[in-house]
Amino acid sequence: MRRVVITGVGVVTPLGNDIATTWQAICAGQSGVRPITRFDASGYAVRIAGEVQDFVLDAAIDPREARRASQYVRYALNASLEALRNAQLDPTTMDRERLGVIYGTGAGGIDLIGENVEIIRDKGTRRVAPTLIANMIDDAASGYIAIQTGALGPNMAIVAACSTGGHNIGEAFETIRRDDADVIIAGGAESPIVPVIMASFTNMRGLAGDNENPAAACKPFDARRDGFVLSEGAGAVILEELEHALRRGAPIIAELIGYGNSNDAKDMIAAGDDGAGPARAMKMAIRKAGIDPLTVDYVNAHGTGTPLNDKAETRAIKTVFGDHAYKLLVNSSKSMLGHMMGAAGAVECIIAALSVLHGVVHPTINLVEADPDCDLDYVPGAARQADVRIALSNSIGLGGHNSALIVRRYDA
Repeated sequence: MRRVVITGVGVVTPLGNDIATTWQAICAGQSGVRPITRFDASGYAVRIAGEVQDFVLDAAIDPREARRASQYVRYALNASLEALRNAQLDPTTMDRERLGVIYGTGAGGIDLIGENVEIIRDKGTRRVAPTLIANMIDDAASGYIAIQTGALGPNMAIVAACSTGGHNIGEAFETIRRDDADVIIAGGAESPIVPVIMASFTNMRGLAGDNENPAAACKPFDARRDGFVLSEGAGAVILEELEHALRRGAPIIAELIGYGNSNDAKDMIAAGDDGAGPARAMKMAIRKAGIDPLTVDYVNAHGTGTPLNDKAETRAIKTVFGDHAYKLLVNSSKSMLGHMMGAAGAVECIIAALSVLHGVVHPTINLVEADPDCDLDYVPGAARQADVRIALSNSIGLGGHNSALIVRRYDA
């Protein structure tokens, strides 16, 4: 079976619009959660979110084309171009039929739908954008990325709610392993901070509600946790067949060795409280990676900060790893980034890969009061230097979707 490595990464997040800024901030324990500025949220019960700040469209992108696109597509394009540069890969120098794009979103162009609903209400049907359909759909980012890069190979957008990013990277991994492509741009993006989504999640009682102290609102694995923080952004990875990467002298961040997915098949909103679904995804990833569970050093948890999810995920980790669970480093990137929805799994996989590369595991912030049901080492307070050879990244999504990705330090 062909080996797959990560040669480039790119992000747009509430902590920074590139990988270097985001990585530095998350290792420092900084929060990207702030009061909402995207719309007037004064009448909302929850008025905080993880907004991307000071976003500037990449200079390589035609602004006239991007103007028609959803914000999630713009984020995806920026992250993908950063990842290509990070990988030192010029698509024009390779067989573009062997270059693919597998890049998804959870909600798609929800911002464009809202804008055009207002237009039809205020100005009538003839003013609705003729480009709306092509730009609101969930495969718009994968289409735009292919057009931008000239990628002629496999192209799709996998939708799996909050595990979307993980599934797109996982399926890209499988596509390269079966020799349908040599290089794939993979990941996920989301821009869901719009009134109707905020209202629905608030009414679902899923959101953390500390409007007065946004940075402390998301408290994964803490006994006081009361919900997640809605967030936005994008993550992109360049997955590459190992020999292809070596031939061109590509930088190798980590090797992707395992991918698993499953469903709870119980409820469209609530995850199973026994953690059986995520456990199945982790076991599948471990089996396909061909590793002993005892060799895993670190788990980047889904870690939303909701009362049910954190407890269920802790149970899932214990189910898979047994006593070894207490030797694992476990953390939640969402404690600082918020929940980036369809982008979360991609960004968190990138964080896991960088932890392997740099030997640093970022902290879970706001973890102060221990929950007896969440009794693992969640790296509270400050980042930790650690010899991380193998890391696993979990994602859990609405509809019962679960994904697990495993990355390993690359050894020639």
